[in-house]
Amino acid sequence: MESSSALTLSQLPYVYSAIPSTNKNYHFWPARKQRNSQLSTRLQCNKMFVPGFGEASPEAKAAINLHNFFTYTAVKIVAAQLESYNPEAYIELMEFVGKHPLDDGDKFCASMFRESSRHKNLALRIMEVRSAYCQKDFEWDNLKTLAVKMVTDSNTRLMREYVSETSRAENEN
Repeated sequence: MESSSALTLSQLPYVYSAIPSTNKNYHFWPARKQRNSQLSTRLQCNKMFVPGFGEASPEAKAAINLHNFFTYTAVKIVAAQLESYNPEAYIELMEFVGKHPLDDGDKFCASMFRESSRHKNLALRIMEVRSAYCQKDFEWDNLKTLAVKMVTDSNTRLMREYVSETSRAENEN
């Protein structure tokens, strides 16, 4: 019953047209005049323009986050390896992790390099694992599949909730 009240974007033709048109001028979006061929080429691109990112594209910002996440993942992998065959190094790594944030992977590794020669070796191992994981083990196709699925599922859930709320409100009135 609940699924019958859910709408997909394709079922909303008056709000979201199925075929995007580049000729529409929306009242909330300032009309642009084409000044040169470069602008013309850019406006006919099939990608969305994302305002407000200035210095980097959304993909570049995502890459920065992934880079830091790969450092975090490498620390977890190295820690698990050390825990089984070098408990002393494991303790040193965990103490270092407790004192230094992992939110910036490069700062973390740079700090580790400067701590001691033992920490330098740990930093080298973390960077080696980070690189290997990124290049060989991370499932890039799976990332895209999961991200698209999460967005689709979330949009569907939110639309269902909204339709359910509005139909209940209409029934109460």
